[in-house]
Amino acid sequence: MRHVAIMAFSASAGLLSMFTVDFVDLYFISLLGDVAITAGVGFAGTLIFFNMSVSIGLMIAVSALTARRLGRDDEDGARRIATSAVALGLMVSVVIAILFWIFAPLLLDLIGATGDAKDHATRYLRIVVPSLPVAVFAMSSSGILRAHGDARRAMNATLGSGLVNAILDPILIFGLALGLEGAAIASVAARFAMAWFAAAPILKHYGGFAPFAREQFADHLQPILKIAIPAVLTNIATPIGNLIVTRFIAPYGDSAIAAYAVIGRLTPLAFCVIYALSGAVGPIIGQNFGAENYARVRETVIKALIFTAGYSLFIWLVLLLGAGFIGEQFGLDQTGQNLISVFAIIITPLFFFNGVLFIANASFNNLERPTWSTWLNWGKNTIGVAPFVIVGSAVGEASGVLVGQAIGGIIFAGIGILLVFRLVERYSTGKIVPSE
Repeated sequence: MRHVAIMAFSASAGLLSMFTVDFVDLYFISLLGDVAITAGVGFAGTLIFFNMSVSIGLMIAVSALTARRLGRDDEDGARRIATSAVALGLMVSVVIAILFWIFAPLLLDLIGATGDAKDHATRYLRIVVPSLPVAVFAMSSSGILRAHGDARRAMNATLGSGLVNAILDPILIFGLALGLEGAAIASVAARFAMAWFAAAPILKHYGGFAPFAREQFADHLQPILKIAIPAVLTNIATPIGNLIVTRFIAPYGDSAIAAYAVIGRLTPLAFCVIYALSGAVGPIIGQNFGAENYARVRETVIKALIFTAGYSLFIWLVLLLGAGFIGEQFGLDQTGQNLISVFAIIITPLFFFNGVLFIANASFNNLERPTWSTWLNWGKNTIGVAPFVIVGSAVGEASGVLVGQAIGGIIFAGIGILLVFRLVERYSTGKIVPSE
């Protein structure tokens, strides 16, 4: 248990800074005193989350492919495939950025944005979205650092980005009276800062990037896509689920969307340790799986579940005490404050089941069943969302939407963890064997 806890808390440091900045960013925006602006950022954030999920999927591919070659002491090969993977990421992100910039109003229509909130969201998106290639380069560079085992500098890139955003937000929003545009510009500047902090160590300590070569890129394309496609598909499942939820909350007005935006930033901040747990527990499972110590694999999963339950209980108690304060600080009206209360009282303890699914996904990725993670994530964020939020909306309006989303998560968490224990049992009894 101690090993699991230490790994989870240490891995959460970088995430904590990033999520804290996102939370404070929305807080500064809420101080403008216009709920339509806060709602607009909420709508925009839902679409930006989709973009960033693509970035994370591409980062996973860069990191994995670079690490494999470094493990074979092929540093030149590592630089070459890193260049190809980053190049592909930049190509894909440019296309996505162009499409999102052009079709921002239409995309916002699809998730229910209207009136002033839609106008604010469009302005915000059209400032931030063009920097998507910068974000992809930044995250890919961070992945390369992690492939070299340089977790400290990778974390420093995230911390540096967060510091730049935190400093620029009040200056641009209030000092220069740029309001919403100032918040968007601060976010763009933070992406450039992360790119610099991540790429500089690669150039200084690890030989930089190899020159781009078309023939080399063509050779690398298949292995890159083999990892990148399932990684991207897995990561975009969650924003798809959020798009559905946003669409069903939108009819209840800007106050409901503003509250959902607060919840969307409060959740990862409160549960960053559980988000980090899946990445931290994976190597422990992988090491014991490689040693064919299946009893330790099972024990690691059980301890991770116990840790998740304990941490969820702690956060539940914290948010029960602080829900009213949070609603007031963000200037939410009674509708918005009611949603924050529902989140604190009902949704927070149910986040345990999201943690269970994170553990299941980490297990599958290290037990040679990565596609199971993809299917579970998509199931949870489609058929585990849509029917439940439809019923929830009909029964309990905006609050019912939140509860419906959480109930769907319970079902898929249960399926996931049962499959994990069944898979470990089949390995331990010799019914299936590792591929290597």
